Amino acid sequence: MRQSEENFIKVIVIDDSAFMRKSLTLMLESDREIRVIATARDGSEGIEKISKLKPDIVTLDIEMPSMDGLTALKIIMEQMPVPVLMVSSLTTESAQATMQAFDLGAVDFISKDLASISTNIKNIKGELIDKIKQIARSRLIQTRFRMRRLVQSSRDKKDQIAPASKIISFENVASDFQAVVVGISTGGPEALHNLIPKIPKQFPIGMAIVQHMPPHFTKSLADRLNIISKVNVKEAEQGEVVEPGKVLIAPGGRHLTFRNDGPNVITEISDEPINALYRPSADIMMKSAGITFHGPLLGVIMTGMGKDGVEGLKCIKSKGGYVIAQDEESCIVYGMPQAALEEGVVDSMVSLENISVAFNRLTKLRSQEYLHIGRGEGI
Repeated sequence: MRQSEENFIKVIVIDDSAFMRKSLTLMLESDREIRVIATARDGSEGIEKISKLKPDIVTLDIEMPSMDGLTALKIIMEQMPVPVLMVSSLTTESAQATMQAFDLGAVDFISKDLASISTNIKNIKGELIDKIKQIARSRLIQTRFRMRRLVQSSRDKKDQIAPASKIISFENVASDFQAVVVGISTGGPEALHNLIPKIPKQFPIGMAIVQHMPPHFTKSLADRLNIISKVNVKEAEQGEVVEPGKVLIAPGGRHLTFRNDGPNVITEISDEPINALYRPSADIMMKSAGITFHGPLLGVIMTGMGKDGVEGLKCIKSKGGYVIAQDEESCIVYGMPQAALEEGVVDSMVSLENISVAFNRLTKLRSQEYLHIGRGEGI
């Protein structure tokens, strides 16, 4: 039985390459829930079609003649707000432009490798369809863009619809955490841009983050976060010391693990295991952290598709750690936190805003000024 027209996810594809327009259309329309209602050759034509046809989602190429993707994105967000998925090539320049796109309001991105698109078509197709569906189903995204369309507001307007705060307690382990380990995927760059700059400079322990991204993109993400943050943010390299005030982001396409080096814990960067579903993998990073550190860890699982991180969080819990999960209301995609919750490894489910509140309270608890606060009071 055919779906009624209004039940389709309506997509407009904007790309200067006829090959990519055709490829993306075929991939998307192979799913019976998605319909490409129009394609466009550049930003100007795309804006005209968005205004006329009112799609649910737009895929937008970054590098186009006449009007490029970033210019078009700025106009789209100002004049006709709609969720946008950027399409980016695997280059350093495109990675930097993709980070700018997140600043302008893009929801997520998908990478294209024109040299191997024919051999990787199955993986690209699956990721593209999954992201389109998750964006279309996200209550946070739909609410945000409804508000934008109603008031034609600035990007800051989204702060007015943030979910209400929830209470978090670390009970008796707050002063014992050895490090923070974070797993995050779809919707991650935006969430990290809202979280990391709020961490105080005196943050008392090191932090390691797995964000599902290809090579080049993680360095661009780390560099941009470092500019706007009080803590030192960088893409992890071989032999880095995990230390207070430093946030290490696993390099795209490689795994981040740890080993002991005298009194320090240092990083290991590797391609192995080569057959892991995700590279970098939150599970692999978190399991390694659980084995290497000699005390409890604070595990954080945030917005993203799939179940990566669940097994790693089990390891953290078994070693006396504590797990925070981002709540559904503040997630772009609730998959990873939901999977952790269903496995029974989550201690506190909180909003994105309250994760940063927890980090600030942990800093205060560990500082000399707050030593008079009893360990039993929690946060």
